[in-house]
Amino acid sequence: MRKILAIVLSLFTFLAFAQNEQLAANYFEKGDFEKALVSYEELLANQPGNSTYFQRTVECYQQLSQFEKAQDLIQQRLDKYKQPNLLIELGYNYQLQKDDKNALKFYDKAIDKINDNASNVYAIAASFEKKSVLDYALKAYNLALTLEPKFNFNQQMAVLYGQQGKVDLMIEKFLEDGEKNPQNTIYIQNYLSRFMMEVSDDSFADRLRKALIVRTQKSQDVYWNQFLSWFFVQQKEYGKAFIQEKAIYKRNPESFSNIVSLAELAIEENQDDDAVSIINFVLENTENIDLQIFATAFLLRNRIEKSTAKEYVLIKTDLEIALKKFGVSPFTISLQELQAAFLAFNLNDPEAGKDVLKNALKFQLNEYQKAQLKMQLADILLLQEQYNQALIYYSQIEDDLKNDQIGHEASLKVAKTSYFQGDFQWAQSQFKILKSASTQLIANDAMEYFLLINDNTVADSAQVALKKFARGDYLMYQNKNDLALAQFTKILTEHKGDEIESVTLLRMGKINEKLGNYTEALRLYKQILDVHAEGIYVDEALFFSAEIYEQQLKQPDLAKPLYEKMIFNHQDSIYFIEARRKFREIRGDNNS
Repeated sequence: MRKILAIVLSLFTFLAFAQNEQLAANYFEKGDFEKALVSYEELLANQPGNSTYFQRTVECYQQLSQFEKAQDLIQQRLDKYKQPNLLIELGYNYQLQKDDKNALKFYDKAIDKINDNASNVYAIAASFEKKSVLDYALKAYNLALTLEPKFNFNQQMAVLYGQQGKVDLMIEKFLEDGEKNPQNTIYIQNYLSRFMMEVSDDSFADRLRKALIVRTQKSQDVYWNQFLSWFFVQQKEYGKAFIQEKAIYKRNPESFSNIVSLAELAIEENQDDDAVSIINFVLENTENIDLQIFATAFLLRNRIEKSTAKEYVLIKTDLEIALKKFGVSPFTISLQELQAAFLAFNLNDPEAGKDVLKNALKFQLNEYQKAQLKMQLADILLLQEQYNQALIYYSQIEDDLKNDQIGHEASLKVAKTSYFQGDFQWAQSQFKILKSASTQLIANDAMEYFLLINDNTVADSAQVALKKFARGDYLMYQNKNDLALAQFTKILTEHKGDEIESVTLLRMGKINEKLGNYTEALRLYKQILDVHAEGIYVDEALFFSAEIYEQQLKQPDLAKPLYEKMIFNHQDSIYFIEARRKFREIRGDNNS
């Protein structure tokens, strides 16, 4: 019975103690230091060796300007435990009183303790860092390194230099650490990547690039090619990353994995020129059949997207040659999908396209392959205005792969189908959900349609203009560009000055781009910039105009100021990163 009572009493004591500790922490976090101090003094009295209770008690004294009490407590602990970092606590207590002379005296005493034992640096430097006395933290590390050169504080010192704004020294220390300890590279790259994101200008990225290039030129170590490739990927400069990856491949031709990954990144970012260069290199250098199929499908898809009707016959033949070469099997599903889409959307033969897909669905396929084929089949049914049948396939994909990207893509297409049919209320509810999708492309697309419906319902409750606009969008989907242009032109005439005018100009600009009418596209985009300068489509008008000048008309000097406006005025645009990259290229940055 006595034992039971003792256990129960101990339990109650422990619970009361834990409750008091939680209460003290809550007071401290809320800034109620008088109440926190009462609790922490009691806790420290019961556990005098507890460093947390000691530190919090000192901090409460300091917050309440009771510096003498803080000094006495620190001195007592120093006399008892002889811990050198407590000298820093004494110095910091003087610093809070703006007594720099005494503060530095104790900081110097702490530094002297490293001379007594180099291992004291760990506690001393950490204490300086915690108090943000960065110069002394660095002084501690440097002294320890002179005493014991085997120590490695590159990462700690790099972070401190970064906090001081000495970015060149930060870069030097991080790169030095990466070279000596390659296992730390991922941590270093993650830190540098976060730093680049937080810095508002391009100076840090430029300094890092130059430092990496110097090391690549001085050393034959492939490590620096890999690091420089990583840097260019962060900057979305995939062509320059490819140069480094080719250098790596020449020394280690066994693997294409990094080059293929780079190609996929370039494809995702719609940097087609770089992607084509990388894919062609893969095709020329690999004997792997899967890679050859992947590369062939991408190159053909790229040709189709940029082709005119005059090229269709040759593309049709090349698709047939590719399928004959690799065979019609589960391994060439990507080529079969491409052929089906080309037949339906480009050659206006939807029945032939559906036949290709239905035959492909007879193979033993995984659920993702089946879903992709069903998606393509639904797209063709939508092309034929067979809305309900298309919705059946889209809905099947939604149910089968609810939490997957392809399931979200199917959900987006369900919403778009309703939008094409003029069921704006239901479509809007779906777009509202999808604008929070984890996949950025789906989220951006959903956001665009959500804003389109919302803005033009507020301005026109009957949605008259929106119904006409949705018809124009559907004609664009059907690849009936001339009819779509006529529909949008009609909207401009009948709804001049209405909310829908700016987005109509944008759609017309994109159609004219597709048809190669670049002067007309520029005129339409300029109208958005002149008449709708406060609207939500200005960033797109700027970016698309810049791309025409740079890529189609080969007039980079006219593209440059447009990219510059994007950078300074539209940092929240989805085109911001690409605009910044293009601007740097035209300006002549990063030519190495």
